Amino acid sequence: EVNRVLTMALAGRDTSNFEFPLFTKSGQRREILLNATTRRGADGEITGVIGVGQDITELRAVTEEHKHIADDLSRLIETANAPIFGVNIDGLVTEWNKKAAELSGFTKEETMGRPLVDEFITNEYKAKVQAVLTQACAGVEAANFEFPLLTKDGKRIDILLNATTRRNAQGQVTGVVGVGQEITNLRQAMNETRKVAEDLTRLIDTANAPILGIDTRGCVTEWNQKAAAISEWDKTETLGKPLVAQFISKDYRDQVGKVLAMALEGKETANFEFPLFTKDGRRREILLNATTRRGADGTVTGVIGVGQDITELRKVTAEQQQVADDLQRLIETANAPIFGVDVEGRVTEWNRMAAQLSGFSKIETMGKLLVEEFITAAYRKDVAAVLERAILGEETANFEFPLMTKGGQRVEVLLNATPRRDADGCVIGMVGVGQDITNLRQAMVKAQQVADDLTRVIDTANAPIFGIDTKFSVTEWNRMAVRICGWTKEETLGQNLVDNFITESYREEVGRVLQMALEGNETANYEFPLYTRDGRRREILLNATTRRGADGVVTGVIGVGQDITELRKVTAEQQTVADDLQRLIDTANAPIFGVDVEGRVTEWNRMAANLTGYSKQETIGKFLVNEFITVEYRERVAAVVARACQGEETANFELPLVTKAGSRIVVLLNATSRRDAYGGVTGVVGVGQDITELRAAMNESARVADDLSRVLDTANAPIFGIDTQGHVTEWNQMATALSGWSKEETLGHPLVDEFIAVNYRDDVGRVLRLALEGTETANYEFPLFTKDGERRELLLNATTRRGPSGEITGVIGVGQDITDLRKVTKEQQRVADDLQRLIDGANAPILGVDVQGHVTEWNRMAARLLGYTKEETMGKSLVDEFIIAEYRQQVADVLASAFKGEETANFEFSLVTKTGKRIEVLLNATPRRDALGEVIGMVGVGQDITNLRRAMVKTTQIADDLTRVIDTANAPIFGIDTAGRVTEWNRMAASISQWSKEETMGKSLVDNFITASYREEVGRVLTRALEGNETANYEFPLFTRDGQRREILLNATTRRGADGAVTGVIGVGQDITELRKVTAEQQTVVDDLQRLI
Repeated sequence: EVNRVLTMALAGRDTSNFEFPLFTKSGQRREILLNATTRRGADGEITGVIGVGQDITELRAVTEEHKHIADDLSRLIETANAPIFGVNIDGLVTEWNKKAAELSGFTKEETMGRPLVDEFITNEYKAKVQAVLTQACAGVEAANFEFPLLTKDGKRIDILLNATTRRNAQGQVTGVVGVGQEITNLRQAMNETRKVAEDLTRLIDTANAPILGIDTRGCVTEWNQKAAAISEWDKTETLGKPLVAQFISKDYRDQVGKVLAMALEGKETANFEFPLFTKDGRRREILLNATTRRGADGTVTGVIGVGQDITELRKVTAEQQQVADDLQRLIETANAPIFGVDVEGRVTEWNRMAAQLSGFSKIETMGKLLVEEFITAAYRKDVAAVLERAILGEETANFEFPLMTKGGQRVEVLLNATPRRDADGCVIGMVGVGQDITNLRQAMVKAQQVADDLTRVIDTANAPIFGIDTKFSVTEWNRMAVRICGWTKEETLGQNLVDNFITESYREEVGRVLQMALEGNETANYEFPLYTRDGRRREILLNATTRRGADGVVTGVIGVGQDITELRKVTAEQQTVADDLQRLIDTANAPIFGVDVEGRVTEWNRMAANLTGYSKQETIGKFLVNEFITVEYRERVAAVVARACQGEETANFELPLVTKAGSRIVVLLNATSRRDAYGGVTGVVGVGQDITELRAAMNESARVADDLSRVLDTANAPIFGIDTQGHVTEWNQMATALSGWSKEETLGHPLVDEFIAVNYRDDVGRVLRLALEGTETANYEFPLFTKDGERRELLLNATTRRGPSGEITGVIGVGQDITDLRKVTKEQQRVADDLQRLIDGANAPILGVDVQGHVTEWNRMAARLLGYTKEETMGKSLVDEFIIAEYRQQVADVLASAFKGEETANFEFSLVTKTGKRIEVLLNATPRRDALGEVIGMVGVGQDITNLRRAMVKTTQIADDLTRVIDTANAPIFGIDTAGRVTEWNRMAASISQWSKEETMGKSLVDNFITASYREEVGRVLTRALEGNETANYEFPLFTRDGQRREILLNATTRRGADGAVTGVIGVGQDITELRKVTAEQQTVVDDLQRLI
């Protein structure tokens, strides 16, 4: 290529800015930018070529670096975890990174080139966002501008945006870039915080307790509605006013002021009580909690007082005190002796009646030990025990003890001892309320005498009499009871009557009768067996009478009996027969009930009770028809009962009954007349069978049959049936819609002969014959031609149809019309074939592996590139057999990521060809998924970058070489960027100017290194070069660090990026200071000669 350029120049065709690499003696590569100019002699003939070059090694390196940075920035923008978008000056989207796509739901492709404001901003914010973008396009950037963005699904997300002006290399505004943060959750949190603050404000203001606040000066800052209601001072009348001075009564100002001052110092006060006077002078009692109020930094900002209006409470307390005083007076003046002791047993209460009864005054007893000083020795232990139990919280009622009076008389006292408790419920002593029962005790002695007389009467009675107490223990057992049972009175007293003297089978029932009597429900003529001591059974007819004490409290039971053993023998046989019949009725496995001639229930056996839920007790005596028969059947059932009462029996009458739970049961009934011993009809007995489930099953069968018929007829699939001769028996609506043949046109006709295409009759006939033999066929596919000749593809399940006994009665065919599915399947196959051809014929190597890493795809380009055919690679391990050792782990990691669903872009690795040659591949690895989205492998689309990699290596070498050329060139070379700042400063420039590279880089060339008188002109030259207008052989003076003037001849060349955009200026100069001196001297001689002439 260089030879071609030189040849062209030798032919008279100059070449400008030809870029090529030049290798130094030491092998370094320098990038050269060459102008090849034809050299001619005096006569114009070509004598050679002059090449004026520029060492652009460093420039190329900088350009590559800039490209690298630009790529990095693009990736940064694209992958940033913050939404970034850009618009041009017309407001059309030019940037839309992944995060913006993720948040909004709009892909980059869906947004590029569309107006941001019109399509993606909510209506109420369009004007504001447009104003921000307009300002940014005018150079006025916006920070932390908040606006809502509409997502694709219509949701609103909040964005906090920095809008930055975007400029090109010349500084011209090209649009706006917005870097945002999604603050939807933050905004929601802020709104929630604001809501909480508002809620708290409302809570304070509407709280049902007075709340007030002051600042550090004591002036009111809070005064809620309750405070206003209590004080009658409106909030507006209090805010900013000194609380203590204006709203607290004078005699409490010091105390309230001190509490508030302590709270301002951080010492809070709970339950401080003070009076607050209302606007009209009424006094309200307030109980206050004074809490220090602090700012966010913990600084005390005031006090919040949460109070309670306890005015009414105070009134109640006063009333309670009055009640307490009244109670104290009541105790003191009560007509019963009342005394109290503390936990040590010392007297604390001794009312007037106690003093009157005992003769000891209150003063003589207070503080003295009750037991030791006022109780007789014989009773001290018992009384002390009662007091001890009371101190432990256990009350004692009706404790009887003697009290000795001051005069030595004995007084009988009946005492209720109650624990005395403080406000917290702790026992602090005992209060005893007594009764003087001295006279009562005397009366009881007399009563005992009467009781003894009655006992003798009972004991000598000619009927067996026994008694029990409330625990069933025998308390009475007279002589007749002894004579009948053989157990003496001594042997029975205190023994449990039921457990010891009643036969086991009757214990529960006798116990129940006695328990009823103990509850006040007496029983007359209760019959039960009593076994004698020698094992004989005696039948007893008993009247169980409740026994009560003088106060009416039940104390036991007295039973007065009759020995009816002989009477029972006579009736036992009759009862046995009756019992057998009753058991038969009651235990029968069929519901049996009976009614009398009035229709009232007289029999209701267990099965009837089980079926209906009504117990025998709930039905006996009630009208059968009115209460247990459904309304619509009452008349018919009443007629059946009436006929039976006239002697006309009814068999198999179906009778509906209503259960207790409200459900209906059906009974199949035989109604039989019931007659007395004289043949007279006394009622009806019905023996039934519960046919509820049978009736339900029959109804369900009918319903299922109807449902199945409807299902078959209305099913969304074609269904037909044939009998054993192949004639159509079923042809549903879908079969009609599909074929065009109505049900009437098909029923009874041979299916195969009339409705199947000729060339499919044998196959379809075979499938149907197999089904008629019991061999069913699933998913049989065949064509059905409609009435108008259209072909429909059917997928058929042929099912054997059987009768109730299992015999084959025909075939049911359930089909699916798969005509459209077949079309779709063919289209999918065509698309799949196209995609496979695309993969196989692609001009890039494409390979695939399964999740085990075995090759599943290997297209033609992969085969051509590597030399392995598809057949040689399929099923083999990609990593182990085709990747060079140093890259195996990296490639294995990429595959592992793909198997986890993670894509890898631009992964570079080396493959080994069949001939052992190494090629470089740049690969995008994408997970391969099945129809359910499960990863089943990886597909990699690659590029052979072997030559590119080589070219890049060469380019790097050239860049390095050019950098060295510029730096070591024997001519001063410098460069500036578009802002005029130094970007290049080679060794010769440093040597001439005496300014090192480090001292110049990044500084303004014109301002810092050009003499003042030339700055404007040099600036103009550089500006023109930045605009693309280069300048050759521009001469200007450069002043060195120590002030020497050096004359420089400069070529100013525009510097451009890879995209052609101007990035700066490169100046290649010559130091012509010495030449200028020689020229000046020559000019002096010439001038002198001219003047001489």
